[in-house]
Amino acid sequence: MKILVIGGTVFLGRALVDEALRRGDEVTLFNRGRSGPTPSGVEAVQGDREDEAALHALAEGRTWDCVIDTCGFEPRTVQRSVRALAGHAGAYAFVSSVHAYADWPAQGVDETFPRHTCAPDTAPDDVPYNALKAGCERAVEDGFPGRALVVNPGIIVGPGENVGRLPWWLETIARGGRVLAPGTPDRALQLIDARDIAAFVLDRLAEGDTGRYLATGVRANTTMGELLRACVDATGADTELVWADEQFLRAHDVAPWTDMPLWAPDVPEVSGTWTASSAKALAAGLRCRPVAETVADTWRALDDGGHPRPKYLQGRIPVGLDKDKHDAVLAAWDARGSQGPASRTGERAG
Repeated sequence: MKILVIGGTVFLGRALVDEALRRGDEVTLFNRGRSGPTPSGVEAVQGDREDEAALHALAEGRTWDCVIDTCGFEPRTVQRSVRALAGHAGAYAFVSSVHAYADWPAQGVDETFPRHTCAPDTAPDDVPYNALKAGCERAVEDGFPGRALVVNPGIIVGPGENVGRLPWWLETIARGGRVLAPGTPDRALQLIDARDIAAFVLDRLAEGDTGRYLATGVRANTTMGELLRACVDATGADTELVWADEQFLRAHDVAPWTDMPLWAPDVPEVSGTWTASSAKALAAGLRCRPVAETVADTWRALDDGGHPRPKYLQGRIPVGLDKDKHDAVLAAWDARGSQGPASRTGERAG
């Protein structure tokens, strides 16, 4: 296939480019040249998708079998790209997010659930941030009617992860010693490797498929305990996981998801975080590697410097407890003493 990738140098975009090149596809990248190095073997066109003139210069005299867009965050920006490329590509694949569904994370959604209300020309300040992806999707569907492929991943992990959720756990655990862990080790998670999303998107495009797929991975494909023990195994660290009560952590201003990545507490408003359904995608051929394999590969990528360093930011919010706060909360947990079976739960790992 001849593929135009908008972005393509960071995390999921890079995974898509690497997989496309492995398959022998012809790849053109369009980006600003700021986020990461350009992979060898591609044609790189530098430009800003906010600039209509740059988009039209990109499209002039060119055609592609498909466009893959992994970095559309604002509907008007995506709409601008779609309009410039509508006559120059057979299909448009937009990698969105499970955030586009209005009932997530309170419920475990599937493709039949409603999306947030957000028009394809909505300005970024007109709706809540989570609704913007739904507007981006509508811009693609309107501009490529019957030729749009929308994929809604859940929590993406893997080599080159740029937000830094899994890398924070790996690097924290790699220091060794005692490491706080949230809640109980049997809390089920649902993670998906960027490389598995990349393969699925390219498979669907090669088959001429369109429509919508949730790609959140296999339900309960790991637990928090299994994930963190995989981090210990990958790093080879001498680490003790100290499982602290969720209420205690919140009382000590440890924020779920940001201070302690991948921790969705046991409260109704996020009870569906790890239960979205990928049944349709799995039936269409989505293949998900073991999470432990992803963890090991992510550590190797961090260790060898083959990818840009994570930003450790979710938007503008720092990801991960800094060491001083971690140690202070751990000391407070130790000082709490034995007050029931869940008050002190150390787990030696390694």
